[in-house]
Amino acid sequence: MAVNHSINILSSIYLTVCTGGVLLFQRECVALNTLIIKQYNMRYVLIAILFLVNTFFAIAQKSEFLTVPDNLTVEDIPAIPTSIVNEVQPYTESRGASFQSWHPTERKMLISTRFANTSQIHMVAQPAGVRKQLTFFSESPAGALFNPAHGNYFLFTKDVGGNEFTNLFRYDLETGKSEQLTKDPRSQNGGVVFNKMGNLIVYSSTRRNGTDRDVYMMDPSQPVSDKLLLTLQGGGWRVADWSNDGNILLLGQYISVNESNIWLYNLSTKEMKQWIPERKQRGVYQPMYISKDGQSFFMLSNAEGEFKKPVKVDITSGKQTVLVTDIFWEIEDYELNNNQTLAAFSANDGGIKRIYVQDLQSMKYTPINGLPVGIVSNLQWHPNGKSFAFNFTTSFASADVYEWNHTSKELIRWTESELGGMNLNGVPAPKLIKWKSFDGLEISGFLYEAHPRFTGRRPVIINIHGGPEGQSLPTFLGRLNYYLNELGISIIFPNVRGSVGYGKTFTDLDNGFKREESVKDIGSLLDWIAKWPTLDADRVMVTGGSYGGYMTLATAFHYNDRIRCALDVVGISHFKTFLQNTEDYRRDLRRVEYGDERDAKMAAYFEKIAPLNNAHKIKKPMFIVQGKNDPRVPYTEARQMVDKIKSNGGTVWYLEANDEGHGFRKKSNQDYQFYATIEFIKRYLIN
Repeated sequence: MAVNHSINILSSIYLTVCTGGVLLFQRECVALNTLIIKQYNMRYVLIAILFLVNTFFAIAQKSEFLTVPDNLTVEDIPAIPTSIVNEVQPYTESRGASFQSWHPTERKMLISTRFANTSQIHMVAQPAGVRKQLTFFSESPAGALFNPAHGNYFLFTKDVGGNEFTNLFRYDLETGKSEQLTKDPRSQNGGVVFNKMGNLIVYSSTRRNGTDRDVYMMDPSQPVSDKLLLTLQGGGWRVADWSNDGNILLLGQYISVNESNIWLYNLSTKEMKQWIPERKQRGVYQPMYISKDGQSFFMLSNAEGEFKKPVKVDITSGKQTVLVTDIFWEIEDYELNNNQTLAAFSANDGGIKRIYVQDLQSMKYTPINGLPVGIVSNLQWHPNGKSFAFNFTTSFASADVYEWNHTSKELIRWTESELGGMNLNGVPAPKLIKWKSFDGLEISGFLYEAHPRFTGRRPVIINIHGGPEGQSLPTFLGRLNYYLNELGISIIFPNVRGSVGYGKTFTDLDNGFKREESVKDIGSLLDWIAKWPTLDADRVMVTGGSYGGYMTLATAFHYNDRIRCALDVVGISHFKTFLQNTEDYRRDLRRVEYGDERDAKMAAYFEKIAPLNNAHKIKKPMFIVQGKNDPRVPYTEARQMVDKIKSNGGTVWYLEANDEGHGFRKKSNQDYQFYATIEFIKRYLIN
């Protein structure tokens, strides 16, 4: 009787399992049905039911946690509850749009935006028009550029798995098909410039030896026409412009963030000539355009001061004319219309960017009004010369594409990207903050405070930008708004010494043997946090990506007792191994900033400051995130740091994506990283 009673109970559960849509057990249920119907050996039936029910409940219990995708390697990250997906969904579904290219004869444009797992190229035929998706790749294409003559096709680049070995592609608008134009899987191909007729392009490529960036020429309609045009040395070359007569190329040679050169190549005589001004000190000479008559070129330069300004240069005499003289901040995106009568540019005023339009006859310029405080980028005139497009974002709205019609003085919005259900009502606007560092130098950053419904001193995340030649701006935080709005965490984005936007002297202050002085800027920020009335100095997490990842690791061992935990994303753990393993085309460019590991004194300094060699000082939990295909900071930088912390008995979570490079670009990978980060924060920062 007891056995029969047990069978009755378990059979009821069994029926629930087998009729509840659990497809995993269909075969087992059919077999067990046969046993029950025949009442064959009830002891075995009971055992079979028990096995099935136990397995079901094990699966059901397991289903309460996220399944780790096959493309991700996870080490020591605990199971993440599936409930987090719905909890954070309003913060993971926002999207933005970025301008790519104007059609040459019609008023329509290409943009990049995401509707699935990756960003793709879309066509928009009118302001606020439908976004028609054109590309459907598993990877994100970039740099879409219309043929400037007819607009019957556009070119773009695409890599594989974030490895940054980009190839050129042509998309035919009539057929809707894409053709790969370059086919070297281990080189970078990009930086396309069309001639004015639109039948030829020049572009840069590292395919010759993986180290030097040469210039090639091609007719995109006939890829077999591809040929090497210029053999160059170094990885910092780019073509800026092609003269109207098709005879002169204007080239830039990047050496470091504060040093670059300008060259002119004559296609008829094959003469490559460097333009060398009288130089009192090294500086930036960034080429922009060749004048319509071919007698001058335009550049941005900081050679005569702290900030870059637009300059017109007479090629024959060398005479330089500064075009903007009384704006005392970095001028960026100086863009000329086709007939070179107007210029649009943005000025970076301590992290706030403002747009101006300049009349090149009167030299007067006026600001564009009607935009709130925000970030502008990627200015590009329409071929009609009357209006230009640009990207714009604020702390409360993701990036969208706008147009300024200079004739009608009208601001026109082309895209309106969705926030995915995110409600930011009441979240404070970011504050510009400043503090004095160890040597009296003023450092600044932006403070995003938690929603005011959270009272008392709030936990704080210090988020350090990469580069180091980067700058944190008061921009839209996307999914990070979850921390402000739902967890009550404040975030500080510091611009430590070495950041751009504050003058070339400031940018040079972390070079070589000064590297750890930027880390001390974070130590001074920790002092500032202790004095700020709404922040909790006992609950601080530090994070950053790339160079910001190095800063995270360095802060973790220098200030172990002053932080709760740390999150390093694609960070450098030892400058010597980083320089030895980064891709060849980057190595010399990075040595200018960090130092040369082949020099004995610098090598010894690298050994001293390496987070890898100081990992024993890290006692607080660490989370490390890495892309397996990263060409900039190879995954070995993360792997060796994880192994060292483990060998020291420390707590370290590790997440590696096999289909990503220098940071995660695919939404599914970004989501899993976000879920794991929230779990890490809840365990080690908030509690």
